[in-house]
Amino acid sequence: MTDNLSIHPVSTFSKTLAYLMVCSVLLYIFNNYLVYWQGLPGPYNLLVHLGWLGEASSAALADEKINHGWMQLVGYIIVLFFTAVFVIKTNSLSLRQASERLQILAAYLVRVAFWAVMLIGFVDMLISFMRIEKFLEFWISNELIVQLGRPSFRGIYVHYPLLISSFVFALIFRKISFSWLALMVVLSEFQIVLTRFVFSYEQAFQGDLVRFWYAALFLFASAYTLINEGHVRVDVLYAGFSRVKKATANIVGSLFLGIPLCWVILMHGLGGKGNSINSPLLSFEISQSGYGMYVKYLMAGFLVVFAVTMIIQFSSYFLRNMAELIEPENKSPDEAGIPPLTDAALPEGMRKNSATQKRES
Repeated sequence: MTDNLSIHPVSTFSKTLAYLMVCSVLLYIFNNYLVYWQGLPGPYNLLVHLGWLGEASSAALADEKINHGWMQLVGYIIVLFFTAVFVIKTNSLSLRQASERLQILAAYLVRVAFWAVMLIGFVDMLISFMRIEKFLEFWISNELIVQLGRPSFRGIYVHYPLLISSFVFALIFRKISFSWLALMVVLSEFQIVLTRFVFSYEQAFQGDLVRFWYAALFLFASAYTLINEGHVRVDVLYAGFSRVKKATANIVGSLFLGIPLCWVILMHGLGGKGNSINSPLLSFEISQSGYGMYVKYLMAGFLVVFAVTMIIQFSSYFLRNMAELIEPENKSPDEAGIPPLTDAALPEGMRKNSATQKRES
C-alpha cells in the first residue's frame, strides 16, 4: 500500500512543488546576498541588460558582470533541476515523510535563529554595559574600544562570528524551547524595574535587549505555532468541516494565502538596496542612543527568518494535508505503513501533547 501511495502522480507533483518552493526561497535569499553584498549582477539584471524583460537598461553591464550573471542564472536552474530529480529519486517517501523532512529543516533554521539572538543579545549587552561604565579600559586598548563603538566593526567581528557559531549550537542542542526565550524576556524586563526603582540606574541597552528578544520570540515562534495549529483561525465554518474539507481548506490557505504573503514580505524588503530589510542590514543601522545595543539592523533580518521558515512550514503543512486527501480514509498512517508525523526534532516546549492530537483526530 505504501508503494502505491508513494508513486501516486498527485503525490509526486505535490512533493516536487513543495520542495521547489523551499529551494526557490533559499536561492532568493542567497541571490540577494550575492547581488547586494558581493556586487554580482544576478539573473534579473542580466535579463534586463539583454532586453528579455522589456527595453534594455541604459546602464550596460561589463563583460565580466555578464559572465557572472550567466553563471548565477545557470547555477540556479541546475539547483532547481536537481531538486526535482531528488524528489523523483526519493519517490518512495510518503507525503507525510516528505512533510516531516521540511518540518525538521524549518525547526533547525529557527534553532539557529534562537541561538543567534541569545548569544548576540548577551554579548552585545555586556559590551554596551562595559563601554558605559568604562570597564573595557581595563581589558582592551583604547583603539579597540573606539572600534567597538562603530556599528560595522561590532557587526562583522562580534555579531557575525556568533551568528556562524549558532549553526553549530543548533546541531548540538536540539531540545530547546521558546519558553526559555520568553523567560529571558521576563527577566530582562524585571532587571529594568529592579535597577530603576531600587538602584536608580537605567541605560538604553536594557530596553534594547527586551525589544530584541521580544521581537525574536514573536517572529521565530510563528513556524512552530503553525505546526501545532496554534494560529488564530476563524472556526465558524472550519469547525464543522469534515477531515477532507479541512485538508482542502488548509491546502488552499497555504498555497494562495500563506506562501504568497511571505513572498510579498521578502520581495518588498529585499527587492532593492534601499528597501526596508536590505537597507538596515547593509548599513548596520543602530538606534539613536549611542550607548545602546547595536542590534537594530538584525531586527530587520528577523522578518527574513520569519518569512523563510513560514514558507518552509507552509510547504510542509501543504504536504501533510495532501496526505489526508490521498491516503485511504479508512486507514491510519500506521495501518498504511507510513510513520506518523513526529515532533522529535522540535523544541520540547513546542510539541503537541498526545491529548491534543487525540481531540483533533
